[in-house]
Amino acid sequence: MNEVIKTLCERRSCRKYLDKKIPEEDLKWILKCGTYAPNGKNQQSPRIVVIDSPDLIAKIAKINGSFIRKEGINPFYNAPVLLIVFADKTIPTYLLDGAAVLTNMANAAYSLGIDSCWVHRAKETFETEEGKELMQKWGLNENYEGIGNLVLGYRDGPLLQAKERKTDYIIYDETR
Repeated sequence: MNEVIKTLCERRSCRKYLDKKIPEEDLKWILKCGTYAPNGKNQQSPRIVVIDSPDLIAKIAKINGSFIRKEGINPFYNAPVLLIVFADKTIPTYLLDGAAVLTNMANAAYSLGIDSCWVHRAKETFETEEGKELMQKWGLNENYEGIGNLVLGYRDGPLLQAKERKTDYIIYDETR
């Protein structure tokens, strides 16, 4: 099996991370792969914000976590790096463009031995007053919407195994 197929089939979300820094060179490759994700008419609507400050990650995690009703849960699982993908909602394909960026980065990370987890509620997080202030600080205007958060780090524990795929996942047309 080639390495790309292996990565696509084996990568799993990680929810427990070691306190270990990601090498800058690896992070640059992950980000570059995000910028090469497919997007509608090559308009490149997404923007990626990179955060490795534990204090800022904790602040954003607190906002994000306020939308779930479980006390004491860190929605970013103490990962050392947070990548937030925004996209320009004036572009018709912005949601799919942002999703493709997140997917490319998660797979690129895994190929480098780095684990990840796509965490939802970026939209809600950055619709808050605190979230809007951060967006303004990053030069993102009201046209941008949070698509997703990707936390990165090295897993603390074994790699989870994939569940069996459902039997009706793929449907072949009878004329095939």
